[in-house]
Amino acid sequence: MTADKLTWLRLKLQLKGSVIKGIYKHVLWCGAFGFLISLLYHFKMPVSQPILGSVIPSIVLGLLLVFRTNTAYERFWEGRKCWGSLVNNIRNLARQIWVSIDEISPEDKENKITALNLLVAFAVTTKLHLRGEVVNSELEDLMPSSKYIKLKIMNNPPIEVAFWIGDYLQEQYHRNCLNSYQLTSMQELLNNLVDNLGACERILKTPMPLAYSIHLKQLLLLYCFLFPFQIVQTLGWWTGLITAFVGFTVFGIEAIGLEIENPFGYDANDLPLDAICETMKRNIDDLITLTPNARSHPGNLTYDKS
Repeated sequence: MTADKLTWLRLKLQLKGSVIKGIYKHVLWCGAFGFLISLLYHFKMPVSQPILGSVIPSIVLGLLLVFRTNTAYERFWEGRKCWGSLVNNIRNLARQIWVSIDEISPEDKENKITALNLLVAFAVTTKLHLRGEVVNSELEDLMPSSKYIKLKIMNNPPIEVAFWIGDYLQEQYHRNCLNSYQLTSMQELLNNLVDNLGACERILKTPMPLAYSIHLKQLLLLYCFLFPFQIVQTLGWWTGLITAFVGFTVFGIEAIGLEIENPFGYDANDLPLDAICETMKRNIDDLITLTPNARSHPGNLTYDKS
């Protein structure tokens, strides 16, 4: 119970992953302005104007903030679903390649391992593409050097990797290493990977409309500017503190929406794309160590390297 209480308290005081660093200046300005209004009221200046509360009703601002946050979270969750689908499709395609494609020559197993590593490379290139980063050494061990060099000059590296995988599958079909039904199933999984890429690009390249974002920020500033005039008569010297608290609330909600609307970056609240890619690499490495039962008997195939 004590450990749970300490964890609860530590979470409430945690700065990493919160938006405090992004909004603390706004909060301090709100508090300072509220204190100024209370000071003017103390010296009998006519700053108490409760009627200003009707200029921007709290319910209107609240609905705008809720819409802003819900829209941002919907983008975040859709991005997570796309990456979840990408992981599942890679696992299924890797499993089918490893089990279904026959090995009829000594080089076939190495080619299959190369194809499986290209599946991991598709995830890594998708991550880099969504982050606007160039092809780096993270991909060097996942493909032959010739492909790595060529990938550096491509505008959309994931599409090139998908092309290589599709070309490999088509080649195995022409070599009679898999039948048409298996090829169709694998090509469908590969198409799903490209669909996941397109869905992530749609999230990335369709930001919140600029006019809406600007208008919401303007309303937030106006609301926090008018708020001290509404409460100074009732709260007196507490006006600054309460104004700072209100600023912390509304600017924090807006900042959360801004941070999670693009879930592919490096922020603490973004998707853990690096960890997802590392997990897929471990899954593929584990798969490569397995020998399908159909090839566990030497008489079933002309070549069994394992």
